[in-house]
Amino acid sequence: MRYMLTYDLMETVRTTNQWLGASALAFGSYPQTGLFPTPAFRLIAAWGEVMERSYARMVTKPDWNIYAVVSDDGRDHVVHERTLIERPFGDLMRFEVQGRPEKKRRVLLVAPMSGHYATLLRSTVISLLPDCEVFITDWHNARDIPVSKGKFDIEDYTLYLADFMEFLGPDTHVIAVCQPAPLALAATAYLAEKNPEAQPRSLTLIGGPIDPDAAATDVTDFGRRITMGQLEELAVQRVGFKYAGAGRMVYPGLLQLTSFMSMNADRHGEAFFNQIIRVAKGEAADHDHHNRFYDEYLAVMDMPAEFYLSTVERIFKNLEIAQNDFEVAGHKVDIGAITTVAVKVVEGEKDDISAPGQCLAALDLLTGLPDDKKASHVEPGAGHYGIFAGKSWRNNIRPLVLEFIDSNSAAPSQPASPALAGE
Repeated sequence: MRYMLTYDLMETVRTTNQWLGASALAFGSYPQTGLFPTPAFRLIAAWGEVMERSYARMVTKPDWNIYAVVSDDGRDHVVHERTLIERPFGDLMRFEVQGRPEKKRRVLLVAPMSGHYATLLRSTVISLLPDCEVFITDWHNARDIPVSKGKFDIEDYTLYLADFMEFLGPDTHVIAVCQPAPLALAATAYLAEKNPEAQPRSLTLIGGPIDPDAAATDVTDFGRRITMGQLEELAVQRVGFKYAGAGRMVYPGLLQLTSFMSMNADRHGEAFFNQIIRVAKGEAADHDHHNRFYDEYLAVMDMPAEFYLSTVERIFKNLEIAQNDFEVAGHKVDIGAITTVAVKVVEGEKDDISAPGQCLAALDLLTGLPDDKKASHVEPGAGHYGIFAGKSWRNNIRPLVLEFIDSNSAAPSQPASPALAGE
């Protein structure tokens, strides 16, 4: 019960701050305040507007807001989001481009389950849509999943990925971003042993902790210092009474957001101060750079406790992927069993989340894969976000990934997945 009360207390604090922001905005916006020759009321209203918007975003799942894409014929084609597989903890989605001949490149984007929604990859999806058929894993907020749906740990996550890959068929090219990189590698190896014909053509791993010990960061240092007992006591709470997942053990999104913000507190504080000044001056817009970034950044989701704890224990502490000692549903996965799937590793030179070397370790584990099917790239000057969504991705990494996909697309023709044949 104490965990539920703690969870509800955090939600109460959030709601209170949202209310304070709305009240300040209303108070500072009264027409009569214009009678006073002071900017104070305008600043109060500006503070309230930024405050209300920020705290309201924390419990709102962002929309994809991808409405159309320009095709080779020079016309805008409507984009429709369609759920192909619906599961309790996450769905497989497709971005269908209406009226456009199907592209040969079929890309499965594996979104991270690390506090933010899959919409964190919105710009990645937008950049790929003109040239690819894009599918994505859309993970659900654990607070909305009833306890009756059971657990969800890294083994369940891996099985979800294997099922999604099997469903899409062997003509798929998988791109795993950040946290799911080691589990996407494990899922591919799992298929290599269980159903080789369902393996994807290629696997691109972007900034993921395959071997966290390969290069130290604040994240890996934290993982080494804290014990599992301490982590469970500090990070895990039960979902409060307000949500469908009441009683489920989670790592709350609001607690995760606190950690995210504290890592760069000065930079975030300056960004919000500058935005308040811009709002007060009338220079801000609903979708300016600040709002576009923070509408996504502040929207956080609860993570199943067993997923978070098993990730820390098995990926970061026990190094099960790095040592090729990972088990899924009682089956020991051998990464060396991957012999036909081309694998590319992408890292950022200035990545402070998954430092260069952590993801590159995947290539050493692929003992059964020929060297001509392995590739790697370190993007100069790029941070963690930039290697999958920023300028570095758009200008340099995306073209390299598409070239890698094209060079590894040839294979014996396979029958299309029955579920997609009628589309």
